[in-house]
Amino acid sequence: MRHLTVTSEQWPLHEPFVISRLTQLHGEVVVVEIEQDGKIGRGEGERADSFFPGRAAVVDEIESIRGQIEAGLERDELQTVLAAGPGRSAIDCALWDLEAKITGIPVAELVGLGGPMKPVTTVFTISLDTPEKMAADARANIHRPVLKLKIGRDGDPERVAAVREASPEARISVDANTGWSEAQLVDYMPKLAALCVELVEQPFMPGQDAMLANYDSPVPLAADESCLDRASLEGLVGKYEFVNIKLDKTGGLTEALALAKHAKSLGFGIMIGCNVGTSLAMAPGMIIAQLASFVDLDGPLLLSEDRKPGLTYDGSQISPPLPALWG
Repeated sequence: MRHLTVTSEQWPLHEPFVISRLTQLHGEVVVVEIEQDGKIGRGEGERADSFFPGRAAVVDEIESIRGQIEAGLERDELQTVLAAGPGRSAIDCALWDLEAKITGIPVAELVGLGGPMKPVTTVFTISLDTPEKMAADARANIHRPVLKLKIGRDGDPERVAAVREASPEARISVDANTGWSEAQLVDYMPKLAALCVELVEQPFMPGQDAMLANYDSPVPLAADESCLDRASLEGLVGKYEFVNIKLDKTGGLTEALALAKHAKSLGFGIMIGCNVGTSLAMAPGMIIAQLASFVDLDGPLLLSEDRKPGLTYDGSQISPPLPALWG
């Protein structure tokens, strides 16, 4: 018999995290712990479900299947009894961790990676602000090789230009978080290409990207809000070059792995992304990071304090998680 513990936590940020449609002051997370045979598997998901508005609260979703989890619900069954989202992700990742702890086999081996996880380099995210403030943030992080800029409002080329001047050697990607119009896309993209931007995420709201099928983009485009799970992929072909996989969207590592495999078969490049969270949320993402061209697992770098034990960040390089954390 298992025992389920569900805990809501709040983790303060160094400074407000601002994107085109919202501002966060804290990381709001839910932690799932599943105890069985003296072993505990853990997983973390975001408490505020921004990708699936209108649904039941994340904690309520988890509690709705408490009896099934404690009776021995398996990962494949979980995919059918709870919809994709951060609640299912926290449970799914806890079940992977639990299996690794019970069997003594690391998750990297359980999923068939072909070897242990390797260190990866993450982007460092700069929040949406004035060009001057974003440039100052870039200078403060001049040691970081890859920057991701939150944009999505009027004047975005000026923001990117200010950061490029402040950090001339950095690789830069940008995320419009659905904030652009078609006119802005056509105007901004050549300017961003001239500034050596490598990737542009999610210019439009989901379902409003039909024009991309006939748009010859000078910068590769990545689908984030438009790519939730495998069911999203067919509608993205010919519009985007990359998909941003987030475990809070896919409902956990199980679907994330299936999504990555299917996306690659359709010719998409892989990006692994995250929401604001602690190392416990990032650790399962390290599995997908082994398959990705772009890695965005910088959530703990934005927090005032991370959980302990946490992932080890050497600048922007992340070492694989220790078993005491996850996996």
